[in-house]
Amino acid sequence: QVHLVESGGGLVQPGGSLRLSCATSDGSFYSWAMGWWRQAPGEARELVAAISWNSDSTYLKDTVKGRFTISRDNAKYTVYLQMNSLKPEDTAVYYCAADKYGVGIPDRDADYDYWGQGTQVTVSY
Repeated sequence: QVHLVESGGGLVQPGGSLRLSCATSDGSFYSWAMGWWRQAPGEARELVAAISWNSDSTYLKDTVKGRFTISRDNAKYTVYLQMNSLKPEDTAVYYCAADKYGVGIPDRDADYDYWGQGTQVTVSY
């Protein structure tokens, strides 16, 4: 059973930064496409960022472009989401997810095979 473990969430003031990490012990990580999703209360889950298995391709939701960066370290089996200039509307539970087939940048939640448990990000004074 594959486990994805997120960390790095918390409470931050508007304009602040957080870095989320998602780690696994599964050695197949290098071949997976990875995504960061988020879900705010009462809203649908949405894709925030995604990265191909070899980091050649990335996707960022329009509203986070210029503020968020996705990256990965295949040697550490970890994917990151650097979040800067955070806004209250970024408040949500953030989930990392893995597409084990690693083809391109999957943008549907049904494309992802493994999910983390989520980490809360709250942007507020």
